[in-house]
Amino acid sequence: MNPMNNGLKVGTTLTVLPDGGRPSNLAMTGKSVRLEPIDPARHGDDLYAAAYGPKGDPTNDMWTYMSFGPFADADAFATWLATQGANEEREVYALVDTDADRAQGMASYLRIEPQWASCEVGSIWYAPSLKRSRAATEAMYLMARHVFEDLGYRRYEWKCDKLNEASRRAALRLGFQYEGLFRQHMIYKGRNRDTTWFAMIDQDWPKVKAAFETWLADDNFDADGGQIRGLAAIRSDARR
Repeated sequence: MNPMNNGLKVGTTLTVLPDGGRPSNLAMTGKSVRLEPIDPARHGDDLYAAAYGPKGDPTNDMWTYMSFGPFADADAFATWLATQGANEEREVYALVDTDADRAQGMASYLRIEPQWASCEVGSIWYAPSLKRSRAATEAMYLMARHVFEDLGYRRYEWKCDKLNEASRRAALRLGFQYEGLFRQHMIYKGRNRDTTWFAMIDQDWPKVKAAFETWLADDNFDADGGQIRGLAAIRSDARR
């Protein structure tokens, strides 16, 4: 059990000592995906191709619920990506498909609060080839494992626009728990955003981890790479 939690109940006085620990800027490697700290020079072309495809379609609807994008062209995307590599308030990763050895998406640690042993995962987007894939789920597993096991954090958050049904479903599938709705939380792209909050805590992690690892096991996939049992179903069965 995390020594900073000690199984204390809500309302119990707890002193959290700041240890300065931040998410690593080193790569995290799994069987199907590798998370590399963003390098615009190395990842830029692959990420632009992953986001826009061969025709460079700037109307791609993947940006609807993002605070950034869409981008008019490759140069505009490159200008934005350069700011991500230089951002000291977050840790930004390229999701590299190990089979293709190409960056196929991005994800970030946000709102990093070492003094409270807490952070958020967000700004996640995948190329169509990565959506609903083993690699996409493994990327989320690697990021959560780093937070709870390497850093010893107590809390890991996921937030999204209330209207973003896909993101809400993903949070629950991955093992985050719904915590509430922040009405009129922000304005982005000229419209209101009611923000749905999810989180998992260190006490949740052992069971969430076990479900991830059962789902990711080779024997949970058929010869065509399709899953045999779903992640949410595995976690539900374990609770019975």
